Parts: sequence; C-alpha cells; structure tokens
Amino acid sequence: MAVIDKLRQVQVATRVAAPMAAPALPLDTIVRGDCIAAMRALPDKSVDMVFADPPYNLQLGGELFRPDGSHVDAVTDDWDKFDTFAAYDAFTRAWLAEARRILKDDGTIWVIGSYHNIFRVGAAVQDLGYWILNDIVWRKANPMPNFRGTRFTNAHETLIWAAKGEGAKYTFNYRSMKTLNDELQMRSDWEFPICGGGERLKKDGVKVHPTQKPEALLYRILLACTKPGDVVVDPFFGTGTTGAVAKRLGRRWIGIEREGDYIAAAEERIAAALPLDESALATMQSPRQQPKVAFGILVENGYLHPGATLTDAKRRFRVTVRADGSLVSDCGAAGSIHKLGATLQGAPACNGWTFWHHDGAGKLQPIDTLRQTYLLATQP
Repeated sequence: MAVIDKLRQVQVATRVAAPMAAPALPLDTIVRGDCIAAMRALPDKSVDMVFADPPYNLQLGGELFRPDGSHVDAVTDDWDKFDTFAAYDAFTRAWLAEARRILKDDGTIWVIGSYHNIFRVGAAVQDLGYWILNDIVWRKANPMPNFRGTRFTNAHETLIWAAKGEGAKYTFNYRSMKTLNDELQMRSDWEFPICGGGERLKKDGVKVHPTQKPEALLYRILLACTKPGDVVVDPFFGTGTTGAVAKRLGRRWIGIEREGDYIAAAEERIAAALPLDESALATMQSPRQQPKVAFGILVENGYLHPGATLTDAKRRFRVTVRADGSLVSDCGAAGSIHKLGATLQGAPACNGWTFWHHDGAGKLQPIDTLRQTYLLATQP
C-alpha cells in the first residue's frame, strides 16, 4: 500500500506541475475591446507582425471649413483625444510594450502616424528596445489642401518599420519588392492616393472611418515583410483594411477594435474579400532565400532542351546546351554556365544565370527567368 500511495503522490504532483497550455490565438477574428487588454491575452512570441495605426492625437484647433463654406470631415472622435502629451505617451508605451511581447523574435512592427504623433511614437519605439529598420514616407497623390493658407499642404504620413531588437533575423522579401517596382530597388518614399472611390466605406453618404487607409499601402507592407500563413495583429483595426488585405494574400490576422460601427463595417468588408489563388501567392525570391537549383535541372525538366542556343545580352558569344547541362562554344570551349562565361570573357568569375540569355517571348531574356519559373511551379 505504501508503494501505491507513493505513486499516487507522484501522479498528483506531476499533474500540478504540468505547464498550462498556451491560449489559442483568435485567428481571423475581431476582438472587441481595449487594445492593451486584448494583447495581454495573447501568448508571448506568438505573432509575426504588428501593424498599428494608432490615434494621432491631432490637437486640432477648431472646426475646419473649405473656401465654399462646406465643412471638412476631420478626426474629432473621442478615441483620438488625450488630455496631455504625458497621457498619450503613457498609452503609447503601454501598447507598444504589449506588441513587443507578443512578437516572435523574428517579427516586425509597422506604425503609421502624422507629424502630430510619429516623433513621440518613434522615441517610445526605441526606448522599448525595438530596432528601427526604415522610416517610410507615404506621399499622398491627392492630399487635402491647406484651406486656411497658413501652412504647407500636409501631403504625407510617416511609417516606422522596426524589428524586435538589434540583430533580429526579420523577414524582408527584397526580391518581391524589386519585382513589384519594375526591377528597381524599392525606395523608402511611396506614393499612393488617399482612400477614396469605391474603396472608401460610407454609410448614408458619410465616411464610416475618418482615416481609412488604402488597401494598396497594406498590400505592399504585407507582401514585403510576411509570408503566407504568417499572423498579423492590428491593435487599431478600424474598418478592417489589414484583415481584408491579409485574407487576400493568404495571411492570418487578428483585429482589435472597440467601436461597434467600425467592427460591423470591417466584418462585412472582410467577408466580401476574395483570397488569391494559392498559385498566385508564390512570389519571386532573393538568391539568399530561394532553394538551390542546378542548371541541369532545367534541362532535365524541359525548360531548355539539349541543343538549345544561348548568347550573352550583346550576342558576342554563342553556346549550345548539352544533355548534362554543360555548355559548349562555337570554338570548342566547354564548361558550366558560370565557368564558360568567365572563360570566354577572360574574367575571374561570372554569374551564368544573368550572363547567358535565351530567346523567350520574342526577346532575349536571362536564363534566370527560367529558374524563377521553375521555382514558382515547384515550390510548396
């Protein structure tokens, strides 16, 4: 009996000591309530990105009217009002601290703001241990004029992109951004129109949300810094721009919002958003990210056939593809795409993927385009 009692004591102790399972993430859901309390309910290091469009604390001086006397819809809602800068700073540090806690070590945060608040937010970001990667200027193609004529037209907003800490191995889909920008490096000044037309949500002719962001802005951010299946949290969800774009791009999302009208509009909007076909979500990858592909694999899989002719971009050199993936020149020199390219140029090295070209779609294209096509067709 003593042995049995001892076993029972061990079993009870084991049950007591067993760690509690982490709460499940409320994926693809709008959590109604205060953003700080809602983030506190999420597990540590559980999300891949936080996108935040916090109150700007605009400090507007009176109502604003156009020259024709019509009223300008500005942000006059209670959620944007703070009694003092100190109160705003305390709120900012509280939600930023929770955001950092729930971010995975390789996660990043994006915060958007205007001159009213972004510098205060930036200081808090750095004080809390984040590592700023870029500030992005969103230049508005169609900004609201300065009707009073007392200042420059405010034609931009600023986004801060930060990693969880210095040295973090964050996601940045550099190749996708370059492809999106016609093969030029994507710069830190982005031009989009403010949200309008059919995208602008209205109820009875009135804007549902005064600062609804354009979907194109979120599209670029999510495409740049997340992968399909990643979890994005938006603690100031508003009318659901982040959720709608995340759904289209195959990302998971969690929205936090306390205003009932915004939640209703966001739910309707996201329900109508159509996700892209899985094959369309595959994107170009940088050389460091993409799987290694030997040139011979393209030959094996019929992307180039033995006997096909390759040239350099200026058609100075002409070579033939052989069955084993090697190349042979008209003068009889042979080697790999890299070695033969270097030999013919008298150079110490050569990137054969970009040096050799094939005739495709009626024009010369680098054979790297065939490699990218192969990757898009075969990657999971």
